[in-house]
Amino acid sequence: MHVVIVGCGRVGSTLARELTALGNTVAVVDRRADAFLRLGDGFSGQTIVGIGFDPDILVAAGIERASALAAVTNGDNSNIMIARVARERYGISSVVARIYDPKRAEIYERLGIATVATVTWTSERIMRRIVADRPSVEWTDSTAELVVVERIVGDAWVGERVTLLNNGPANVVGVRRYGKALIADDEVLVQQGDVLYVAVLAADIGALDAILAKGPVE
Repeated sequence: MHVVIVGCGRVGSTLARELTALGNTVAVVDRRADAFLRLGDGFSGQTIVGIGFDPDILVAAGIERASALAAVTNGDNSNIMIARVARERYGISSVVARIYDPKRAEIYERLGIATVATVTWTSERIMRRIVADRPSVEWTDSTAELVVVERIVGDAWVGERVTLLNNGPANVVGVRRYGKALIADDEVLVQQGDVLYVAVLAADIGALDAILAKGPVE
């Protein structure tokens, strides 16, 4: 898949190298040309000097064929603007925005944009949201058979009761929405951008992901 990364600091450059190593095509945008030195001589992706919310820059970066975008500059306002342009103008469903002020999480998530607060911000957590089959285990029991995984719910589930997902091989135990946590029960309906915490046997993670991708059975 093709991924656009806006911001070539420590996190952005790490993401770019990891994604290209997995065989993805990557375009990195930054306002400063010297920022691309962090990518190293062997980087095979595209680099573009410019402002990440400029549509012309995004088009040059391949936004029209991109499957995901990560806005990881050092400014919250820039990141939310970049993320909104990607999601609303170009229809990119997998958008992750870096956040420094945790209080702004609700604003981001109301727009259906996944965020991670700076205190827990790592390239690994961003990769979970960009690469669909990337393991995202939050907790494992002592036998390594039972795990709790984090998943961003797909649009196909919007409006459905979250407990409907319990009919498969897993059990939804919690929901993160607008920066707040909810216990999953029959009263909770799935909303766009919800992040689910799901208990599942490690052997059944693939089956869970297939159900999340397919949507409810009619």
